[in-house]
Amino acid sequence: MVEENGAIRTLSIDIGGSGVKVMVLDRQGKPLTERARAETPQPAKPDSVINAIETLAATQGEFHRVSVGFPGVVRRGITETAVNLHSSWIGFDLATALSKSLNAPVRVINDADMQGLGAISGKGVELVVTLGTGFGSALFVDGKLVPNLEMGHHQFRKDETYEEQLGRATLDKVGEKKWNKRLEKAIASLEHLFNYDYLYIGGGEAEKVNIKLPDNVKIISNITGLLGGIALWRDEV
Repeated sequence: MVEENGAIRTLSIDIGGSGVKVMVLDRQGKPLTERARAETPQPAKPDSVINAIETLAATQGEFHRVSVGFPGVVRRGITETAVNLHSSWIGFDLATALSKSLNAPVRVINDADMQGLGAISGKGVELVVTLGTGFGSALFVDGKLVPNLEMGHHQFRKDETYEEQLGRATLDKVGEKKWNKRLEKAIASLEHLFNYDYLYIGGGEAEKVNIKLPDNVKIISNITGLLGGIALWRDEV
């Protein structure tokens, strides 16, 4: 697994509803390659997405292990939900399939969880939300992840969920001004719900946030979802 100079290279993968992104990280989690991206195949079935990952991985040079952020609930490498992909992901052993495909050990986690691991300070209650095709969420207490928090599919307002009110399809439909007003209300709602010390907002649509944010709310780069991949291997030397 280790190169001659003792460096372990981690291929970090972010699977999204509209794009698949990859990057290689060094042992400390710093980028060794530029981010590469491909459109998520449609229909987004496991075989076609894995083929897209193989193509992207071939552009990244050598790597020894793989971290994956997946947009749904993940348990022990198996994807249990995939609202913005294809129903054939339900019950799919992504870790095993991708390990065989890339010939490297693979660890899989929810994509918002992985983004959070790249963003948090590790102190207090920290909430991460991702604004993209859907609405992802991750909660950390003193750096420890509360797994499989799926806030996006819970009711927010007007009998609609956070995802229905703030997902990309709604942004395209109602426009940025109205979407930002909804986001402002969502931030207030989440603050009262979680009493967090810090809220981080990421995802592909975070660049469209155009409201005055409270002092304890921060916009994070979309690349954070890849940088968090190194945290999946903290127990390894």
